[in-house]
Amino acid sequence: MSNQTNRRDFLGYSFAAVAAVGGAASLVGMKQAWDPLPSVLAGGFTNVELGSLKAGNPVTVSWRGKPIFLLKKTAEMEEAPRDLIIGSDRFTVAIGLCTHLGCIPAWKKDMWKCACHGGEFNASGTQTFGPPPRPLDLPPFSVKGTSIVLGEEGPEYKKIAAAMMA
Repeated sequence: MSNQTNRRDFLGYSFAAVAAVGGAASLVGMKQAWDPLPSVLAGGFTNVELGSLKAGNPVTVSWRGKPIFLLKKTAEMEEAPRDLIIGSDRFTVAIGLCTHLGCIPAWKKDMWKCACHGGEFNASGTQTFGPPPRPLDLPPFSVKGTSIVLGEEGPEYKKIAAAMMA
């Protein structure tokens, strides 16, 4: 210590330095507590490659804890305004929860059937029989080449959603 700095000043500077480091560490800890967990961020968007799907065989993927039905339609399946068209292929993309009570319908030959109350949805996700009040819901998605990103609202999603409202 120099002649100009006494012991009391040294202790004050030391305390200020320790308080500054502690305050910075507290701010870092608070920011980490406020940020969403990596598992939550990862669950927000799901990439699905549609090119590998076989026509007529639906695939179920999970997005935000919900089943998403993806079906590449065969030539025999009817066209619908809610079809996603990529190149020459038509796809059905739907949240796989019955719009009646939220059960998960099962694929039976050429339609989804809800075992709980007998609701039926065709290959386009439109209700055809039973108590469901509306078609299967549409998850937000965007198209990137031959894959879709669930969780983003792209122009294709907006076009299909508008067609469903009409």
